[in-house]
Amino acid sequence: MLSLSRLLCGTVTTGDALRYGRRSSGSPAHLLHFSEDKRPVVVWNVTRRCNLRCLHCYASSADHPYRGELTTEEAFRVIDDLADFGVPVVLFSGGEPLMRPDLFELSARAVERGMRAVLSTNGTLLTPEMIARVREQGFSYVGVSIDGTRETHDLFRGASGAFDRSLAAIRATRDAGVRVGVRYTITRHNQHDLPALLAMLETEDIPRFCMYHLAYSGRGKRISPDTLSADEARAALDLLFDTVLDWHRRGIEKEVLTVDNHADAAYLYMRMLRDQPERADDVLRLLRWNGGNQSGLAIACIDNVGRVQPDQFSWNHTVGNVLERPFGEIWRGDDVAGLLRDLRSRQQFLPERCRACGFLDICNGNLRARAESATGDVWGTDPACYLTDEEIAIPA
Repeated sequence: MLSLSRLLCGTVTTGDALRYGRRSSGSPAHLLHFSEDKRPVVVWNVTRRCNLRCLHCYASSADHPYRGELTTEEAFRVIDDLADFGVPVVLFSGGEPLMRPDLFELSARAVERGMRAVLSTNGTLLTPEMIARVREQGFSYVGVSIDGTRETHDLFRGASGAFDRSLAAIRATRDAGVRVGVRYTITRHNQHDLPALLAMLETEDIPRFCMYHLAYSGRGKRISPDTLSADEARAALDLLFDTVLDWHRRGIEKEVLTVDNHADAAYLYMRMLRDQPERADDVLRLLRWNGGNQSGLAIACIDNVGRVQPDQFSWNHTVGNVLERPFGEIWRGDDVAGLLRDLRSRQQFLPERCRACGFLDICNGNLRARAESATGDVWGTDPACYLTDEEIAIPA
């Protein structure tokens, strides 16, 4: 994740990160990205079942039961293992996690064990009663997926009325005092709705916005031709930059992040060089601490049947199962192997263009799952990189 708003507006500095010793344990949530201690944030797909059928679903979820999903007791043991290992955040995802009957028991256990619990949901099941439980059971943040204005969103989600239900859930969650935000996956078919969504953030008083670049996993692979062109990606980033700075000038506090295209870090740095050169060095240092893509380092995934992957888009690369070994042993044991091992020394495996790039230390080779889907080689070129040959030769 790249926090455009904090870096552009100077609301996070190297001094902030150093003040907490750059450790993940005990750091405020917004400083986890810059931690030296890369204990992973765990995305846990607690169920694969979902009441919608989204075009870009990386889990290819559907509305039916899936065999082999963890029992409550098995899930409790996993939570205890994660806490013992020092995982700072558990992101409960799916499928649609609210379709799992014991979700709130799991979140309460995670919070009780000292971890932050985050909910990723399509929002359509967030009734007032459900939102009350979200608040009571300790979720610190709820991310609701919105993929455009009403017509666009309902098309992406495969259900008429999905937009209205999701927006109503955002309003009710906000009014209940739970921090809430919009998760938006941008493609060529919904990029025209980005200005309207940013305007909605302001009119609806929604504090957080995450723009995801399309990952070619699950059903997302089918729509990979809809990835933004280089010019379209730059235009979207420029709009986010300009909006963030306008909000900051007007005293409107919102956090805006981009996810899953680490060329954004280089593009942000080039913007700083142009418009705020006096702050560029500080931002560059933070971007280096962020480290770009963190699959297999500061991001981990546990799928619905307990398999561990380097990130939520790499279900074809299982490195262990939490039903067989504790998560900490899988993640940092003496026998770490396969893609998980290679991701931790990835620079030697990356394509030549990445190895020669002046921004490698703030991008880290971009999203390997997308490269593999596009080229058949996990160490191939990520087609979503929009930097020119001239730009990557700029000494960072």
